[in-house]
Amino acid sequence: MNENHKPLGPDLLRWKFDESQFDFKTTAEVEPIKGIVGQDAAVASLEFGLATTAPGQNIYVRGLDGTGRMALIKRLLDENHPICRRQFDRCYVTDFERLDRPRLITLDAGQGAKFRKKVHKLADFIRDDLAAALDSDAIAAKRKKMAVDFQKQLADLVKPFEDALAQAEMKLVQLQAGNSTKTSIFPIHGNAPVAPEEFEKLRREGRISEKRYNDYMDNRERFSTEFEEISLRVQELQAAQSDALFELMASESRRILERMAKSIRKEFKEASQFLDQLIADVVENKLGRMSELEHDFTDAYRVNLISSRCPDQECPIVVENTPTVSRLLGNIDSIYDPQQGGARTDHTMIKAGSILRADGGYLILDARDVLEEPGAWKVLVRSLRTGKLEIVPHDWNMPFQGLTLKPEPINIDVKVILIGDADIYYALEQVARDFTNLFKVLVDFDSHIPRSTESARQYASVLSRMVHEESLIHFSSDAVARLVEHGARIASRGGKISARFGRLADIARESSFLAQQQEEQIVTGQHVIETVIRTKRRADLPSRRFAELIQQGIIKINTSGTAVGQINGLAVMNAGPLTYGFPARITATIGPGTAGVINIEREAALSGAIHTKGFYILNGLMRYLLRTPHPLTFEASIAFEQSYGGIDGDSASGAEICCLLSALTDLPIRQDLAMTGAIDQTGNILAIGAVNEKIEGFFDICRANGLTGSQGAIIPQSNAGDLMLRRDVVQAAEQGQFHIYSVSSILEALELFMGMAAGSSGEPGEHTVLGVAIKRAREYWIRAHQTNGGAENTS
Repeated sequence: MNENHKPLGPDLLRWKFDESQFDFKTTAEVEPIKGIVGQDAAVASLEFGLATTAPGQNIYVRGLDGTGRMALIKRLLDENHPICRRQFDRCYVTDFERLDRPRLITLDAGQGAKFRKKVHKLADFIRDDLAAALDSDAIAAKRKKMAVDFQKQLADLVKPFEDALAQAEMKLVQLQAGNSTKTSIFPIHGNAPVAPEEFEKLRREGRISEKRYNDYMDNRERFSTEFEEISLRVQELQAAQSDALFELMASESRRILERMAKSIRKEFKEASQFLDQLIADVVENKLGRMSELEHDFTDAYRVNLISSRCPDQECPIVVENTPTVSRLLGNIDSIYDPQQGGARTDHTMIKAGSILRADGGYLILDARDVLEEPGAWKVLVRSLRTGKLEIVPHDWNMPFQGLTLKPEPINIDVKVILIGDADIYYALEQVARDFTNLFKVLVDFDSHIPRSTESARQYASVLSRMVHEESLIHFSSDAVARLVEHGARIASRGGKISARFGRLADIARESSFLAQQQEEQIVTGQHVIETVIRTKRRADLPSRRFAELIQQGIIKINTSGTAVGQINGLAVMNAGPLTYGFPARITATIGPGTAGVINIEREAALSGAIHTKGFYILNGLMRYLLRTPHPLTFEASIAFEQSYGGIDGDSASGAEICCLLSALTDLPIRQDLAMTGAIDQTGNILAIGAVNEKIEGFFDICRANGLTGSQGAIIPQSNAGDLMLRRDVVQAAEQGQFHIYSVSSILEALELFMGMAAGSSGEPGEHTVLGVAIKRAREYWIRAHQTNGGAENTS
């Protein structure tokens, strides 16, 4: 081993928290935390967002990914007791002048149910008791008087005519003609009316004189004309009588209904116009025909209380987990009406959505859920921009059978708290026109907090709260310490531990369950360690299968010996919230040509954008390292062997440049080492993610093949402080069986892999990796020049 490249000491491979720093033995001695851990800036932003009433001050909570984030925001709202801006009851009633536009009545909180009860009482009276009320003795007496007056008027009109007929020995006779009757003028003979035909027969038989017959005929024509005039006057009199009777009943109905509605008008002035229309509809359209109507006509008179609040009710906090258009706006139901042969709806079928339920308070939404629901983002933004809520049928964009309602819009004042990650925030900022104007308050929740005794103590307070709220058993101080260490593992950043308490809470719950299964009274550190192992074991099937394929020789990974143009890179796979590392065999071949370095993954359309960028940087670094006075006239190809899925990320670019230089120089690379690290164009090794998982992935393969004492992993020096390796890896390092090297430049990595000095760019030296590489590059150039038939200067 090169003395200049010593492995990191075991104490640098895993941070350990000493539980002796705690002043408690179990969480039973720790006060449960009431606030949020380590998020002072975020809490301050959120408190401002909750308190401000300026336009557009809706809130975007960014970066708080992981389970339990909705509950966390709701807890903050509960603890901060935000001011409720207003509380109203909302009712829809029929607008009788526009049946497709239900009228909105807005009342003070708690008044809606009283209003509905009183109006429904009025509607029930109209249906069940109004007819009986119109049969009262007083109204019956008025009707009787009207009938007497009518008969007198009729007699005054008809009697003189009848007397004149009698004087002329004639009489009015009612004749039945089918289903109708007809009035005719008959002559009188022998004190009885006879038909004109009979009267004619009597004349022929000489039983009446010609003079009598002729007088009859003359009078009949005169009286018939006069009778037609009287009939018209009788009809007019009857019509006037009918109108007077209807006006009486209408007037009495109006008087009765107005008396009943008086208290409603007095208490609910907002309903005055609705009551006017209701009474007018009864009087003008329903009076006298209520029994003929086939369904309950009073449905149109009833109140739909779609939103009700209590005056002393706390500010509404609504969490909408399924933000579809109908769940946000509300809906208008419909039923099939066989009489209409289609759908029927009315104002009583209007339903409130979560925006209205949150009016005056707060609506909490997951940004990704909103964006995934068709039309949801559009209607949410429109409601916030206009301050109005328009409820539409759930099939508002499809043909609707029957009447389609368009209820009067509702003025709303709701504050939306949108929770999402940074990617969604930046996407909305770029493409959503109104996003920045409507969501002006950004609350950034950091996923990390400082790695300190105070932070560890806060972990204990969170666990104490969980014990009280979820009936877990208490945790010992060493159990808390192990959870703090696991928090450092999740954070994967030096000097930090995780603030993603959703994941840590899951470990805590399972640790408590495991301790209870073992009939323990306290959760110990060992329970936490076992839980972490169990959690990973449940999701590591792909990783285990990959290791089996390597052991069976199906996937070729060498963990000993050397090889030219072959290196072990390190990659990761995800299984839910967990990440697993594994080695990837990278190979390079080289030959004469001018095409430069070819990325086989890119040519096969398997290379992601970041990996492709890293590859272009690799080309730039090659030019930087090999400063030749002539062009590089060779062709090289690099590939991730036995990789059939997409490749992305630039963390393998350091390994790729080492592999390429090995192929160029014919210098062998150690196969007992694996490398992860990105590069820049001057050869610096840059930090990468998932450093712990990548090291562990290679360690597992080395252990499966047999540890030799020389195996190890090369990582960026900037990642050394992030190490939080498994205990078995640390133990192997302590025993000298596995080694972790940190490097800051590609030259250091080359020396570790090839066992010789790397040289430096500009002054490579003859017996160095770069010196050999430059020599081979010149040989390729000479060969290319000779092939083209040109002269050369080899000095």
